[in-house]
Amino acid sequence: MPVQLDGDVYRVFYSGRDAANRSSVGAVDIDIVARRIVREHAEPFFEHGPAGSFHADGVSIGNCYRTPTGRYILFMGWLNPPDAHWRGEIGRLRVDDRLRLTLDGDGPFMPLDADDSVSLSYPWVLHDEPNARWRMWYGSTDSWDSGNGEMVHVIKGAVSDDGDRWQRGGLAVPYALGEAQAFSRPTVARDAAGWHMWFSYRSGAGESYRIGYAWSADGEGWTLRLQDAGIDVSDAGWDAEMIEYPFVLEHGGARYMFYNGNGYGRTGFGLAIQDAA
Repeated sequence: MPVQLDGDVYRVFYSGRDAANRSSVGAVDIDIVARRIVREHAEPFFEHGPAGSFHADGVSIGNCYRTPTGRYILFMGWLNPPDAHWRGEIGRLRVDDRLRLTLDGDGPFMPLDADDSVSLSYPWVLHDEPNARWRMWYGSTDSWDSGNGEMVHVIKGAVSDDGDRWQRGGLAVPYALGEAQAFSRPTVARDAAGWHMWFSYRSGAGESYRIGYAWSADGEGWTLRLQDAGIDVSDAGWDAEMIEYPFVLEHGGARYMFYNGNGYGRTGFGLAIQDAA
């Protein structure tokens, strides 16, 4: 999750796992034009929560955004109880002027409810300035097994007039069993051609994660166009088996994508740039 520091240099926050597979938030400063690491931060910026908390087993961050009350990052908090299936709920981090991260509140910012009763994941927030509202897209589990051995985890939407209080709106992106049914990590951009969303997905037919794409004219009704993602696994190497968890940003007239590769980012993350054509 990149946040611009100065010029071409971004602080890229990421989730790294410890020996017990619990994720905390670290960071590295990168010049994205020169493709050069400027600084590696040895200490975490935010650690997973204590036992019994909603983020006791990990923190997976979304994106950084501003509201009238401050700057925030929403995140997926992981809980992996010994006697039940793992699940996620959405928390909120407050970001100060020095990019230090603190938990906002004592519990989930967006908890499970009657409409999202199983598990939540990877939120993304965008300020829709022309319509004076904020929009959120997030993952929600419908079922851990649809009958083909794969979960149904879809992308839903929510809206807010102030960026702090949210109204959930239900399914945002269509899904199809056996084609695209296990989604995660939406990342959204808007330009003159409409609204663009990239995400991770699994088909349910046995393939590992790929990066897919959807398009919308208004940010509400989305059409799946998986073939238009613009990126696929490599022929060989660190991202030849799977690609996932995209983060798209615009910089210097170009569109960049951070993403993970084999083993959910086992060896790190990559940076791609969209062809000018």
